[in-house]
Amino acid sequence: MEYRTLGNTGISVSALSMGASSLGGVFQAIDEHEGIRAVHVALDAGVNHFDVAPAYGATVAETVLGRALHGVARDRYVLSTKVGQYDKYGVDFSATGVRAKLHESMQRLGVEYLDIVYCHDIEYVDIDMVINETLPALRQAQREGLIRQVGISGYPLAIYPRVLAVCDLDVVLSYCHLMIGNTRLLDLIPQFESHGLGIVNAAPLGMGLLTRQGPPAWHPAPAHIKACYAEAAAFCAAHGVDIAQLAIQYSVAHPQVATTLVSTASPAHITANLAWLAQPIDTQMLAEVMTMLAPVSSESWQTGRPENN
Repeated sequence: MEYRTLGNTGISVSALSMGASSLGGVFQAIDEHEGIRAVHVALDAGVNHFDVAPAYGATVAETVLGRALHGVARDRYVLSTKVGQYDKYGVDFSATGVRAKLHESMQRLGVEYLDIVYCHDIEYVDIDMVINETLPALRQAQREGLIRQVGISGYPLAIYPRVLAVCDLDVVLSYCHLMIGNTRLLDLIPQFESHGLGIVNAAPLGMGLLTRQGPPAWHPAPAHIKACYAEAAAFCAAHGVDIAQLAIQYSVAHPQVATTLVSTASPAHITANLAWLAQPIDTQMLAEVMTMLAPVSSESWQTGRPENN
């Protein structure tokens, strides 16, 4: 396993990490025992970073991940979670709410401190509240030793320069913007590096777009984008290639990004993902897929408030 340093944090993370949203049944119903085994398979293979959030399955993902990590030496893993979004429990980015929910997350995860805490998908709220309440509350928790690093996450790339203009951050988590068919995160990397930020890339499979089975019904991409990705996946399958392999290899190959999060609750998928990293990427197939996806490479979908996109 390759390890990279997360910006100026001094934290070393595996180049491929485990996103735990699947443990909350976000993509499909799971067998909890298999999900826990997936975490153990990842740990045994050298994966040392796990990312979760209370919003994933309305706290289910945090609960299952906490059970999986019970008894594991704390120095064996880097753990991140999020505040602000709570699925069916609503949204609360207030300083008081953040403090209360942070302690609840720590209890579910069974830890005395968290390595990273993100403000979760901040495009859905007034970003001034994030700047003036949420982030200061997390910095206070950091001073108290409850968390090590503070960051933000979200889909629209416009949120990052806006926050960085007035706030110091340690880490950023972006998703679906450094994958085959959408590489716009690369444009922000020089700015991130100038701030010494750790860069975490999530959803290299495009939340299901870059898989044989395609995305879940709730996926926010417009129909024409889904159709273009489905065509690329079918093209790969016709040539005996799993487009997911190509996607994971491509995203992890960018050394400026400390780690790429892949969400799964399957031990078999963890094993396959890691095996793919040991194989050379099929550059010809990659080029053909990129050409097929070029018509939608500059497109995305709107999430959150229009003014935050």
